[in-house]
Amino acid sequence: MELVDLYDENRIPLGRTAERHAPKGPGEYRLVVHVCAFDSRGRLLIQRRTEEKRVWPGRWDVSVGGGVDAGETSRQAAEREFLEELGYPLDLGNLRQSVTVNFDGGFDDFFIIQKDLNLSSLVLQKEEVAEVRYVTEAEAEAMAADGSFIPYPEGFLRFLFAMRNTFGFPTK
Repeated sequence: MELVDLYDENRIPLGRTAERHAPKGPGEYRLVVHVCAFDSRGRLLIQRRTEEKRVWPGRWDVSVGGGVDAGETSRQAAEREFLEELGYPLDLGNLRQSVTVNFDGGFDDFFIIQKDLNLSSLVLQKEEVAEVRYVTEAEAEAMAADGSFIPYPEGFLRFLFAMRNTFGFPTK
């Protein structure tokens, strides 16, 4: 059973935990993280979710994503998820999330990084990740339009691409 910390609508910890997928009470929210890894050519690393995934099976998504476990920070969860899903030890240092998106059940922190990864050296988590590849902004938009990408809001993928090289974007 995966436990998550609970927060109020202002992201203030409530001092309680809950099972990750259990319904939350009114005013209870959880944290989720995503890492968007761009290469030096400006392409986004994406992953195709396995057919066994509970939500959006078989669809493409940004590089890495997952829930923040109880006791973790968003940064720690992003590093853990990157290692679990791609087999790559990521050190985000003091990097803060680039953007936070509110969703019905909580807060989704997106970390945007630049890292040239050798795809053949990644060790994919077989229960979660079917395959990975790099895509351009146009390719990602086409995948969103044809329904092969998970349904982010219209223009959100363009926004992630636009966030590259802004606000202290790390290039190490």
